[in-house]
Amino acid sequence: MSLRNTIDDDYKQSIKDRDQQKTNTLRLIKSAIKDKDISSRSGSNKEVINDNEILSLLISLIKQRKDSIEQFQIANRDDLIINEQNEIDLIKIYLPQQKSEEETEKIVSDLIQSNNLQNIKDMGKLMGLIKKDYAGEVDMGLVGKLAKSKLGN
Repeated sequence: MSLRNTIDDDYKQSIKDRDQQKTNTLRLIKSAIKDKDISSRSGSNKEVINDNEILSLLISLIKQRKDSIEQFQIANRDDLIINEQNEIDLIKIYLPQQKSEEETEKIVSDLIQSNNLQNIKDMGKLMGLIKKDYAGEVDMGLVGKLAKSKLGN
């Protein structure tokens, strides 16, 4: 079952269960997916976004929530922090199991060696490979730090 169908089914179930928090978060996810579908359409492309693109979208939604939490901490708005954290927890359900820091470091090292990446100029190529093969499985912030340390010498 595709990720899109899973989210749709969970959304319908949350409405039946009268779980307002889950319904609102899933509605937000569905809306973001629909927006991305519309923006990715072009003259010849009538396809909807695939699961990898949905995973990238979910990661960006989590990043937005984390940025909001930082702002709410400055403003001492614990009620909003709790709400954002609940949304993050729900969105994470749809992401694959995250790789550990050690696993991520091994992936980065292996890709650098196998693709003969030499310096920081190759970082874009490395990031593209990671996004293609490990979408949603690795923390891209961590990948960026590791890539800079390994390619920046």
